[in-house]
Amino acid sequence: MCGYMTITRIEEFGKNRNKIYIEGGPTFVLYRGELRMLDIHEGEEISEAAYARIFNEILPKRARLRALNLLKSREYTSYELKKKLRDGYYPENIIDEAVGYAADYRYIDDLRYAVDYITSHEASRSRRRIEHDLMNRGITPDMLEHAWLIWEEKGGIQDEQGMIKRLLEKRHYDPQTDDIREKRRTYAFLIRKGFNDDAVRRAMKATL
Repeated sequence: MCGYMTITRIEEFGKNRNKIYIEGGPTFVLYRGELRMLDIHEGEEISEAAYARIFNEILPKRARLRALNLLKSREYTSYELKKKLRDGYYPENIIDEAVGYAADYRYIDDLRYAVDYITSHEASRSRRRIEHDLMNRGITPDMLEHAWLIWEEKGGIQDEQGMIKRLLEKRHYDPQTDDIREKRRTYAFLIRKGFNDDAVRRAMKATL
């Protein structure tokens, strides 16, 4: 940091914490005790020593611990973990370092996450729905393709026709008695589930 920066605003952010806004710099969160320790006050300049301690020691350590605590309860993709850390107002470079730390120690692995997700939902969700879910979690198309290959090598098999038929049974679908309006509703329901048009039509055995 060159020169000094002014603390433009300090506001409460949950119990015993404050959100700090600095002129020309990132917004971040500190505990009230840390504000006193670092002698930080609204409208005053932050010293270079305090700035260095915050961004080189306090926030990096806290971000790593936050990432590891989040991963104790469930798995996250890199994208999801970064999003959670952004909610805590960690600066972007510190977020990247914390997520990289977790990845280096294999606490997160996007490819592993994708393969596990496919395996967990292979019998209940269409391929298109699975891919949509994973891309929303930050899994790239290339990684998705790799994950499907690994899943197949492990013996993964997906019976979309069987899934569609089970959903039709749950809806008590009957191609002989259901009228055209009900057939269209059923068709739309299955398309929303992520099944493709040909598979749905074959399973319904009807022309809509």
